[in-house]
Amino acid sequence: MEDTIAAISTALGPGGIAIVRMTGPRSLAVADAIFMSRPDKPSAFKSHTLQFGSIGNNGDLVDQVMMAVMHPPRTYTGELTVEINCHGGTLPARKVLAACLQNGARLAEPGEFTKRAFLNGKIDLTQAEAVMDVIAAKTDRAHAAALQAMEGHLAGKINRVRDTLIEVLAHIEAYIDFPEDDIEPATLSEIRQKLTAGVTELEQLVATAREGKVLREGVRVAIVGRPNAGKSSLLNALLGEERAIVTPVAGTTRDTVEEQASLNGIPVVLTDTAGIRAARGKLERLGVERSKQSAQHADLVLYVIDASKPLRQADLEILHKRSVLECIVVLNKSDLPKRAQLLGKLGGIPAVRVSCISGFGLDELRTMIGETALKAIPTEHQSVVVNERQKVLFQHAVKSLTGSIQLIDNQHWNDTIAQEIRNALHSVDEVVGKSFGEDVLDRIFSRFCIGK
Repeated sequence: MEDTIAAISTALGPGGIAIVRMTGPRSLAVADAIFMSRPDKPSAFKSHTLQFGSIGNNGDLVDQVMMAVMHPPRTYTGELTVEINCHGGTLPARKVLAACLQNGARLAEPGEFTKRAFLNGKIDLTQAEAVMDVIAAKTDRAHAAALQAMEGHLAGKINRVRDTLIEVLAHIEAYIDFPEDDIEPATLSEIRQKLTAGVTELEQLVATAREGKVLREGVRVAIVGRPNAGKSSLLNALLGEERAIVTPVAGTTRDTVEEQASLNGIPVVLTDTAGIRAARGKLERLGVERSKQSAQHADLVLYVIDASKPLRQADLEILHKRSVLECIVVLNKSDLPKRAQLLGKLGGIPAVRVSCISGFGLDELRTMIGETALKAIPTEHQSVVVNERQKVLFQHAVKSLTGSIQLIDNQHWNDTIAQEIRNALHSVDEVVGKSFGEDVLDRIFSRFCIGK
């Protein structure tokens, strides 16, 4: 890279230390221009050591700092890098950054440091994506899975499949180029076996996509039920704060309300929905439709019933459309006199009595949510999980490899077989970034914060 970039790499706000990071060929020239109060300049500093001094700009003292100069290749980006540790707080860091920008650096784009690390071969694309997952991790399991990917475990699995495909492709292309040489039955059997093993390996990776989504985004829990059953009260009780408006008037909630929470250490996304009933007007009809969509896309449904009122046939009809493992019936308002015996009518669907007023049953409900949610979360020994981009590319590769196996079984020996394997290889290469488009990189790194 010909230009030098700089950014604040720590969160803005009060704190002990803030870090301004700079990388690129002019990093030392910029550092020499702004470092003062010492006879020696950063260009003379020993690599990977911290040196005390001051930053100045246009003759004015900016801050006292500790500066580290890091020469390649042992840097995050693979380029010459300077990191300036100044006092925490918004103003000191901004002033140090301004000094860097006024003396030859430009402001980094979101994720540009990590993008440079990828372009300079320090990491592959799966490791780059894992960096963001490490930052965003909300639980120990999410953090562990992201670290595994950042350490190259996912890339290792992919590269083993890639090496196999390259080897098989060489065999097939040699046979196509020299058709007079009959391919040995043992060789043909080995080729098919290797392609089948590649399909199996890729399908196993695709199967982790749901777990990966859960780790990154949390288990989606939709709170549904008829109007005035206490859905918004339940959301507030589980969150421990007044997030949703609660009134005695049925149909207060007209849209979905979404909040993230951790219940017994499990990351969840709770969605409060409009009451399901025959809609009265266009606005309520839209709300009911969104409620149904939330239930369809949820990992778990909490179906709330007012236990102080007789159970309605409409409740049973809605409940029996749901999978037993995906639904927990919440018998709310259990502090009030019960009007009907409900448990025997639920068809074996798990149920729990709660009172959002007194807190009765809420701990039991949290435990039930956690136990159900654990089924969607990978076990601690799960080494890798893939994201949606990787999943789609793996699926393309599986389709191509399956096609090549079918052609082999039908003895259609032509360049179509080789092309199918090339297509699979291209998809695998896109996952790790051996082939990529700028639009793909822009989409990936735009999710990063500036300074990472």
